[in-house]
Amino acid sequence: MPYVTSVERIGIRKGMAKGMAQGRQLLLRQIRKRFGPEVAAQSQPLLERITDAQPLEDLGEALLDSSDGATWLRILGDTADRAAPDPPDHP
Repeated sequence: MPYVTSVERIGIRKGMAKGMAQGRQLLLRQIRKRFGPEVAAQSQPLLERITDAQPLEDLGEALLDSSDGATWLRILGDTADRAAPDPPDHP
């Protein structure tokens, strides 16, 4: 396995973050087109909780399969709940 420098790791992280942001923006445009601005506005904070690419890809397909905005928001909420990191325990 080739050595990856700290500078390369930073570049990879920045590239991944940019790709995730672009993926979220694309989904928001599609949501707005399909279900309107209100559902898109409700979707945005849930999408921001998702930090991995695979759930976003799965949501792209789920958006096509959702019959209405309420169904979409339920699926998105369930996905965001599963994808969000667990909060730290406080004594």
